[in-house]
Amino acid sequence: MLYLFLLLLYSQVIIMATVKAVLRKKNNPEGQYPIAIRITKDRKSSYLGTGQYIEEKYWDEKNRCVRKSHPNASTINNFIIIKIAEANKKVLEAESSTDYQTVNSIKKKIRQNKKVDFFKVADMHLTNLKNRGNHHQYDTEVGRLNKFKTFLRKKELSFNELNVPLLKNFEAYLLHDNKRSPRTVVNYLILIRTIYNLAISESLVDRGRYPFGKGKVQIKIPETQKIGFNIEEIQKLENATDLTEAQQKAVHVWLISFYFAGIRVGDVLRLKWSDFNDGRLMYRMNKNSKLVTLKIPDKANAILKIYQQNYSLKNDLIFDYLKGTDLDNSQMVSVRTQTITRNLNRHLKKVAAKLNIKKKMSMHIARHSFGNISGDKIPIQMLQKLYRHSSVTTTINYQANFINKDADDALDSVIDF
Repeated sequence: MLYLFLLLLYSQVIIMATVKAVLRKKNNPEGQYPIAIRITKDRKSSYLGTGQYIEEKYWDEKNRCVRKSHPNASTINNFIIIKIAEANKKVLEAESSTDYQTVNSIKKKIRQNKKVDFFKVADMHLTNLKNRGNHHQYDTEVGRLNKFKTFLRKKELSFNELNVPLLKNFEAYLLHDNKRSPRTVVNYLILIRTIYNLAISESLVDRGRYPFGKGKVQIKIPETQKIGFNIEEIQKLENATDLTEAQQKAVHVWLISFYFAGIRVGDVLRLKWSDFNDGRLMYRMNKNSKLVTLKIPDKANAILKIYQQNYSLKNDLIFDYLKGTDLDNSQMVSVRTQTITRNLNRHLKKVAAKLNIKKKMSMHIARHSFGNISGDKIPIQMLQKLYRHSSVTTTINYQANFINKDADDALDSVIDF
């Protein structure tokens, strides 16, 4: 009798499926790990994504929840409880069937019974952006999703409806009705594809209806023309007179960006005196957290001396645009940086008009100007280091906009007779 009892008990353990929250071991590029719901049966497991990512230190393995030290612990844990309850309900329904259910068939039933809305997954994507501190990208993509809703004339969209004809119509709508540039249209399609890929990775939809790829909607980034200033135009900025205080300061910010190989405006605004040691600039890029160390050029040093008189321990920033802003609050810094950049560009535009510079003047042109003047004078590997690109391919593609000598010589060799 005892043997039969143990055999019956063992068979129930084997047959019944268990549902638990787990932290998967494969992290994303930001070093965060996905929280998933694991369904286990017959010693085989399958996973349902939740769309939530956290750093490993925030996961409580014993209690299978997010630690209280995480800023959104309560919200995420409540979300996990709901997801486990939903999965358990479907597991019980499947287990109540007279037919044997494998773990994959149970997972399939859970997915089939789920009505997945594109914009619900989009909210997951936006939450991930916010948690990673990508506030500027968050704001931009909220606007793009609202534009997509305007085109659809509704606020819900099933993935079954998200097909090639719909995307082609949306593309035409942006190009012709909204007069958006081809590059901007590509950004919209990349966003939609990103959200679709997230839904697939989280096991919310199958790849079978995927509308992107060969023979479907192919996303090709159009070539864009990058125009930088030449030496003569930069010398005009260096020697500019009769500027207002705000205009002169904007020019100094622009030149500091240029002198340090086109560092981004967000990084220039956050430069501190403590970043400069032993004649070198050492700082961590905000975009990809790369540590950068560069020699301080004499021209940059001359500008820094102008602002050194305002240095104090209370305000360690080189430029005081972000003074009073909590630099640990990435959202606040992002919003302020966008506003400051718009103001800087407005002042720079007026400076360009005064100096009779016909090219478009903005903070980002400083980066293009460094590329334009460097041309093919610097080895591509060194340019990759100066630009802080992760891949040399990115540097080659970027610098191709400014290297024209070979093409010019080839042209002259034919028509110079």
